[in-house]
Amino acid sequence: MAIRVQFEGNNSAGVFSLLTNAYSLVPVASTENFFSIFESELSDAIPVVHATIGGCRIVGSLCVGNRHGLLVPNSTTDQELQHLRNSLPDSVKVKRVEERLSALGNVVSCNDYVGLIHPDLDRETEEILSDVLHIEVFRQTVADNVLVGTYSMFSNRGGLVHPKTKMEEQDELSSLLQVPIVAGSVNRGSEVIGAGLVVNDWCAFCGVDTTSAEISVIESIFKLNESKQSSIVGELRSTTIESTT
Repeated sequence: MAIRVQFEGNNSAGVFSLLTNAYSLVPVASTENFFSIFESELSDAIPVVHATIGGCRIVGSLCVGNRHGLLVPNSTTDQELQHLRNSLPDSVKVKRVEERLSALGNVVSCNDYVGLIHPDLDRETEEILSDVLHIEVFRQTVADNVLVGTYSMFSNRGGLVHPKTKMEEQDELSSLLQVPIVAGSVNRGSEVIGAGLVVNDWCAFCGVDTTSAEISVIESIFKLNESKQSSIVGELRSTTIESTT
């Protein structure tokens, strides 16, 4: 399901958090409201980790990751890097990269298999992305915007892109990523999808201004209700098996 959240009065859930199928990062905050919403939804399945990057709280904009790994910019301190390595699952590889386009979350958009990157990203960074995140990488724009991470969001089940993305481009992205794609918005018409939304294969968090129509599109394209139903069916099955044995 898609859950509305706000970080200290700000609706940019994707700026202040990172969500994958193996872990979630949230910033250190003066109150624990934001963290507690993530933890209540996710803690049974994945760790929710407090983090800062170079002393900044915009962890979603500065990092990029999936279930295989996490890339952080060169501004990340040794202490922050060590904290991430200690807190994340052993299967997740954490690497600091030297990259001129240091807001990695704005210039890369990926799931566990494929990634779109800013056309001007360094070749070395492209190779590190492929190696650490285990993804196939494509240099791409979304509705003529080079900030692919800002204007799109993908999971292994679907993708949401800038509302002005043409049908031909949606079809092209869908064939590259091998998931269904739809154009849409968050936070009552906002085009900055990646800034207002985080998603994995079973859950999404978006800004509190996101309308019910927008949430309906999000839950449909990312197949979030199917995930919920399948987990409920799984629980019912296991309960039935236990009761009959």
